[in-house]
Amino acid sequence: MNSIVTETKPAHALKTGAEFKASLDDGRQLWVNGRKLARVTDEPALNAGIDLMASMFDDQFDPAYEAATTTLDPKTGLRVGRSWQVPATMEDLKGRRAMMEYTALKTVGTFGRPMDLGPTLAVGILAHLHMFKGFKSAFDDCQPDFAENVQAYVEFGRMNSITCAESLTGPQNDRSSPMAQAASLLRVKSVEKDGIRISGAKSVGSIAAQTNEIFFSNLGYPGTPPEACVWGAVPINSDGIKLVSREMLSNPGADPFDHPLTHKGEEADQLVIFDNVWVPKERIFNLGSEHGLAISGKATIFAHWHVLTRLKVKSEIFVGCAQMVTEILGTDQIPAVRSMLAEIIEYNRTLEAFVLAAEAGAFVNDSGVMVPDVMMLTTGRLYAIRNYPHIIHVLQEMCGQGLVMRFGKAAFENPEIGHHLAELLPGKGVSGMQKEQLMNFIWDLTCSSLAGRVALFENVNASPAPRMRERLVTEFDRSDLVGKARIAAGL
Repeated sequence: MNSIVTETKPAHALKTGAEFKASLDDGRQLWVNGRKLARVTDEPALNAGIDLMASMFDDQFDPAYEAATTTLDPKTGLRVGRSWQVPATMEDLKGRRAMMEYTALKTVGTFGRPMDLGPTLAVGILAHLHMFKGFKSAFDDCQPDFAENVQAYVEFGRMNSITCAESLTGPQNDRSSPMAQAASLLRVKSVEKDGIRISGAKSVGSIAAQTNEIFFSNLGYPGTPPEACVWGAVPINSDGIKLVSREMLSNPGADPFDHPLTHKGEEADQLVIFDNVWVPKERIFNLGSEHGLAISGKATIFAHWHVLTRLKVKSEIFVGCAQMVTEILGTDQIPAVRSMLAEIIEYNRTLEAFVLAAEAGAFVNDSGVMVPDVMMLTTGRLYAIRNYPHIIHVLQEMCGQGLVMRFGKAAFENPEIGHHLAELLPGKGVSGMQKEQLMNFIWDLTCSSLAGRVALFENVNASPAPRMRERLVTEFDRSDLVGKARIAAGL
């Protein structure tokens, strides 16, 4: 009897955590504290962060997280990661938000640019391909098809489950020089038929050392020279790319009781140096077109939605922590404490409202992509970063001396002093050790070195308040409101 052998096709295009970790052992050039690493996993803080990211890859295969982290690719029918999903419907848009909420909760909001953030730049450009009409390379020797390349890159990311860092800003330098802005731009050094070579550097390359590729661009300005009007993406191990990492601020290897959050490591920012790096023609999304730079603000719409959603999730954690503090300290009936709790709740509810309003105002644009209301995103981000430091301070004030006087697991378990701590430090319905565990988490979240870095990053990542206010004034169409005011005033 002849048996028929049927070919079994994979049902997904996903990576496991182990496969993700293996993909990072690729010869990338990385320095930490002036020391060149043989592998990115040789740095404990980076390795712990990679382990956290790897667990997120594994979560894609867990039924509890499948809907939030994956979706079915409409072309192939394969299950793919949502990071590279291009939303066409309101359901798609809400699906992407579910993924961002999952990522933010998994990292407790401390990864400002987690592995699902970088792809938003490519997806954001793809969402505005209708604006690429007439765009062409300023260099006759190399004429990429920008629209085709963007579409192919998003497809590549989705089908290969890659992670992608992004960096738009250049290195900080002497701003008193009239040439300071120009000096910080990444530039095309040579042009060939099949690609270009670029040199320069990008700063704050968050997660670059822990990811597969980097999406690069310049924040241009009127008069940006053609050689600096460049968008593209290359593997992070490309010849000529050097990664110089900032100081590590987490506590890998620490007891999870003492450092419930920072023992998990961190995303780290790198200065990404490009030294004559080859960018193939098919990986170029803009080359010399200043008109392309003009739409960069629109192309970041999904990145900004990511920022606002992550801050919203973080505010939920603040509310939960604040409520537990009032219960454990028995302060939930004190009017002043209830007022502080109300401030944190107000912050959370307002951010939730901005997220929902951005979705309520979403529409399918001329490229057939469902995009959220950019004005709600900008206003929400402005509200979020303006109030973030105050909310952190309120939560710390609610904790009182609990944040100042932390003793550690070893002290509680020491037979000579532990019983004193147990007698003197209990909370309402909990032991002193349980109370300290909550305080340790809030310390890591709001007071640690990592928390300080995150607070600074939030302001830069969301765009400084003056820049967002300028964007509101520039982009918000006020003509209808002026008409209403004129009618009301009888003018």
